[in-house]
Amino acid sequence: MHIVFGGAFNGKREYVKELLGNQSVSWHEASLPGTAASLSVIAGVEKWVKNMLEDGKSEEEIIKEARTAILLNESSRQIWILTDINRGIVPFEPLERQQRDVVGRLYQFLFKEAESITRVWYGIPEIIKGAKRT
Repeated sequence: MHIVFGGAFNGKREYVKELLGNQSVSWHEASLPGTAASLSVIAGVEKWVKNMLEDGKSEEEIIKEARTAILLNESSRQIWILTDINRGIVPFEPLERQQRDVVGRLYQFLFKEAESITRVWYGIPEIIKGAKRT
């Protein structure tokens, strides 16, 4: 599993698209893959978490679903595009504060599981764990 993370609108998706070129990919936006694919890109995880919280899911259930998605696709390649929402002003709305907390703990889990991690800051990739993967 490879993670590409950074702030909003910092070029993460463009970096992944360039990295993959013309490869066939199963792209999941604000959702997790339900079936195994040879190459999956999972993006919009912070939106998926908020939707899950709105549906009454607990933090434990959310992390369990993420773990299931990883295990379902452990024999294939996965790229997770994660937006860092844990910096800046703490949100006023309780649901948004809860989302921020759950996303932070989910990202900790994902970062531990990842073989490689790339931070993209204003379009410039920096490998912070493992090696560049395609």
